Amino acid sequence: MEFIVEKIGMSRTVEVPSVPVTLLKVIETKVCEVREDGKALVAYHSSKKINKSIEGQQSKFGISKEFNKFMTIEVAKGTETGDLSSEVLTDTALVKTSFNTKGRGFQGAVKRHGFSIGPASHGHRFGRRVGSIGNAEWPGRVQKGKKMPGQYGNVKVTAKNDVVSFDAENSILVLKGSVPGHRGARGIVRIVK
Repeated sequence: MEFIVEKIGMSRTVEVPSVPVTLLKVIETKVCEVREDGKALVAYHSSKKINKSIEGQQSKFGISKEFNKFMTIEVAKGTETGDLSSEVLTDTALVKTSFNTKGRGFQGAVKRHGFSIGPASHGHRFGRRVGSIGNAEWPGRVQKGKKMPGQYGNVKVTAKNDVVSFDAENSILVLKGSVPGHRGARGIVRIVK
């Protein structure tokens, strides 16, 4: 079973030894349509502008204007259309979280892959450059997968986290450790056990 969540930020527990935790807000979701493969089309609130196709879906499923973003997620057997209940999270011990990492733009090989830099004295001209990237004779080209400068971050990453607690009243899930992504990032939480 999956839930759409928003990352609030990180904190730590009060007891000794202190444990780093991540706070996630479970977003209110409406189940629009349940499919036979165990997945469902759900709607939730976002800052996305409403267009005619979104208005058509809202009128088709009979949901209010604030639910303007649609997504397909896994749901438990027996789930019906309407509000998606998050009470299951009170008994959950382990979850998988999927978020996009922080995007860092186009970066060099030193920052992106942790390469070493050249010597910093005696007139060298190597600096932070990559150096040799291929062979002249064989294969005579740059091979696929070569670590080079390029886009760093903004990729989907899934991590396993233990559940510390769940506040059902405020819909706040507290997970042990860190979760990828920036504050305010939206992602998916999947129940493992």
